[in-house]
Amino acid sequence: MVRIQIERRGIKERRVRDAMLGVPRHLFVPAHLKERAYDDGALPIGEDQTISQPYIVAKMTELLALKGDERVLEVGTGSGYQAAVLARLVREVYTIEIVPSLALQAEERLKRMGYDNIRVRLGDGYRGWKEHAPFDAVIVTAAPDHIPTKLVEQLREGGRMVIPVGNVNQYLTLLVKEKDGVREEQVIPVRFVPMTGEAQAQE
Repeated sequence: MVRIQIERRGIKERRVRDAMLGVPRHLFVPAHLKERAYDDGALPIGEDQTISQPYIVAKMTELLALKGDERVLEVGTGSGYQAAVLARLVREVYTIEIVPSLALQAEERLKRMGYDNIRVRLGDGYRGWKEHAPFDAVIVTAAPDHIPTKLVEQLREGGRMVIPVGNVNQYLTLLVKEKDGVREEQVIPVRFVPMTGEAQAQE
């Protein structure tokens, strides 16, 4: 998976590749899909949610330019796979999931696997997790049609946010919070499930 799907598509950061190798993806998918866990694509995990394509997980992680001592916010825990990858690269991961059953399953799974630097919260991640801000990085795994202001506010100066943005046409977007504003770059076209909750009310 890593060599064929990730390295060949230009993921150069060795720490990211090692983290992907170190997380058993088959433990994060439903039992009937375990044989497809390492396929080159997203897979359903229930509740109309998915586990992202391995390449997209690697690409989003690499875009964060993580060094090792960061505090990261993830919006959209899903199965917990992206959080597990991040946990191998940073000091702390704070992850929010809006679907109760997925939040519970992910928390239990991550604890069982020994990830003690991940905190899972049930709730709407549209406004972030103010109590633990500022964050060095923010990663969003569901697509709103706009960039949530509160997530940008909770990003420290110099921090980076990766988020899919759009409805029909979505782009993976990188934001870098600089002293004089926020630099924004559209990276690649993507297809994510829509961000639910308050994000939809703000459309």
